[in-house]
Amino acid sequence: MSLRASISAQFEQVAAEQKRKLVHLSDDLRLLDSGLDSLSFALIVARLEDSLGFDPFDTDQGIRFPVTFGDFVQLYEKHKK
Repeated sequence: MSLRASISAQFEQVAAEQKRKLVHLSDDLRLLDSGLDSLSFALIVARLEDSLGFDPFDTDQGIRFPVTFGDFVQLYEKHKK
Protein backbone atom coordinates (compact mmCIF):
# COMPACT_ATOMS: atom_id res chain seq x y z
CA MET A 1 0.00 0.00 0.00
CA SER A 2 1.36 3.44 -0.90
CA LEU A 3 2.00 6.07 1.76
CA ARG A 4 -0.87 8.21 0.40
CA ALA A 5 -3.23 5.21 0.53
CA SER A 6 -2.17 4.44 4.11
CA ILE A 7 -2.84 8.03 5.16
CA SER A 8 -6.21 8.09 3.36
CA ALA A 9 -7.19 4.82 5.01
CA GLN A 10 -6.41 6.22 8.46
CA PHE A 11 -8.48 9.35 7.74
CA GLU A 12 -11.42 7.16 6.68
CA GLN A 13 -11.09 4.72 9.59
CA VAL A 14 -10.85 7.43 12.25
CA ALA A 15 -13.77 9.35 10.71
CA ALA A 16 -15.93 6.21 10.85
CA GLU A 17 -14.91 5.39 14.43
CA GLN A 18 -15.51 8.96 15.59
CA LYS A 19 -18.79 9.13 13.65
CA ARG A 20 -17.54 12.14 11.70
CA LYS A 21 -18.58 12.86 8.13
CA LEU A 22 -15.38 12.93 6.10
CA VAL A 23 -15.54 14.83 2.84
CA HIS A 24 -13.81 13.54 -0.30
CA LEU A 25 -10.04 13.68 0.22
CA SER A 26 -8.20 15.72 -2.39
CA ASP A 27 -4.86 17.48 -2.32
CA ASP A 28 -6.47 20.93 -2.11
CA LEU A 29 -8.90 19.99 0.69
CA ARG A 30 -8.28 22.23 3.70
CA LEU A 31 -7.88 20.05 6.77
CA LEU A 32 -10.23 22.35 8.69
CA ASP A 33 -12.92 21.55 6.10
CA SER A 34 -12.38 17.77 6.17
CA GLY A 35 -15.06 17.06 8.77
CA LEU A 36 -12.53 15.90 11.35
CA ASP A 37 -11.70 17.50 14.69
CA SER A 38 -8.46 17.82 16.65
CA LEU A 39 -8.98 14.48 18.43
CA SER A 40 -9.39 12.80 15.05
CA PHE A 41 -6.12 14.30 13.80
CA ALA A 42 -4.31 13.25 16.98
CA LEU A 43 -5.55 9.68 16.48
CA ILE A 44 -4.46 9.71 12.83
CA VAL A 45 -0.96 10.95 13.67
CA ALA A 46 -0.57 8.40 16.50
CA ARG A 47 -1.74 5.52 14.32
CA LEU A 48 0.47 6.56 11.44
CA GLU A 49 3.43 6.66 13.81
CA ASP A 50 2.59 3.11 14.94
CA SER A 51 2.25 1.80 11.41
CA LEU A 52 5.02 3.80 9.70
CA GLY A 53 7.51 4.00 12.56
CA PHE A 54 7.95 7.78 12.53
CA ASP A 55 6.16 11.01 13.40
CA PRO A 56 7.13 13.99 11.21
CA PHE A 57 5.78 16.36 13.89
CA ASP A 58 8.33 15.06 16.44
CA THR A 59 11.35 17.08 15.40
CA ASP A 60 13.65 19.78 16.71
CA GLN A 61 13.60 21.42 13.31
CA GLY A 62 10.88 23.92 12.53
CA ILE A 63 8.16 22.54 10.32
CA ARG A 64 5.36 24.21 8.48
CA PHE A 65 2.13 22.70 9.71
CA PRO A 66 -0.03 21.29 6.92
CA VAL A 67 -3.03 23.29 5.79
CA THR A 68 -4.37 20.92 3.13
CA PHE A 69 -4.59 17.16 2.80
CA GLY A 70 -1.90 17.37 0.12
CA ASP A 71 0.36 19.25 2.56
CA PHE A 72 -0.26 16.54 5.16
CA VAL A 73 0.73 13.77 2.75
CA GLN A 74 3.82 15.72 1.59
CA LEU A 75 4.93 16.18 5.21
CA TYR A 76 4.98 12.41 5.63
CA GLU A 77 6.64 11.86 2.26
CA LYS A 78 9.42 14.36 3.05
CA HIS A 79 10.11 13.00 6.53
CA LYS A 80 9.89 9.30 5.79
CA LYS A 81 12.88 7.44 7.21
